Amino acid sequence: MTPPESLHQQIARNIRNEIEAGVLRDGQVLPSTRDLAAQWNVSVFTISEAMKVLMEEGLVVSQSRSRRVVRAPAQPVPRSEYRTAAPHVIFIGGFAGSGKTELGRILARQTGWPMLDKDTLTRPVVEAALEVLGMSPNDRESDTYLDLVRPREYEALLAATDENVECGNSAIVTAPFLREFGDAAWISRTSARLSKYRARVTLVWVFCDEPTMQAYIRHRGAARDSAKLADWNGYIGRIGLDFRPVAPYELIDNSASSSPLQEQSQELLKAILANEAGE
Repeated sequence: MTPPESLHQQIARNIRNEIEAGVLRDGQVLPSTRDLAAQWNVSVFTISEAMKVLMEEGLVVSQSRSRRVVRAPAQPVPRSEYRTAAPHVIFIGGFAGSGKTELGRILARQTGWPMLDKDTLTRPVVEAALEVLGMSPNDRESDTYLDLVRPREYEALLAATDENVECGNSAIVTAPFLREFGDAAWISRTSARLSKYRARVTLVWVFCDEPTMQAYIRHRGAARDSAKLADWNGYIGRIGLDFRPVAPYELIDNSASSSPLQEQSQELLKAILANEAGE
């Protein structure tokens, strides 16, 4: 059971991530406290406490009792220090609701590198393909999806990555990567293929504690998550939160108690640039 005193921190963290990732924009009016409470399935008190955290950080401003506005920090023009001598590909993996897409967006906003997200690139085609096959467009559990459709998703994602690298561009690539990060041969093949274009590869795994992950998945309300939420304990037991890539990787902790993604993303970029400078 999630401790009541930490629930507002989980919600504040998810809203903070959305602000830093550009999902919530500067000047955008947030829903009312009651509407937010309904969206997050929590009490109005919990939302009020979450808003206090964000207002103390300067990310939300209260203009009246019923009107709160996003105050997103100005996004600087990507600096020249992120223009690497050779392309760099950051593969970001994590479980559903871990915050991998938000991290990818934050990194893309900092560097100016293109972001390639699997769902953004492939979801409409995947849903149409599943319907043609007589399946639910939201199916992500059946053998038909896992054995027939999923591999094509990742082929499309990697083809888009290759094309950017061939053009000399770095890229930020986000997907669960559960099979891929657990397959040393896949990691080796992918790194070798990209190295033909002098591209360097960094694997990033985004960890998120179970309560924070569940809160975010419930909030986003995606139909593809319905099976997970219907048997949440079974889902958590199947995936194993202790999963980590089988090759060297950078760990980002997106749990409610960890430092903000913005800070961790900056440290990640510093480490990547330092490694390149040392080579």
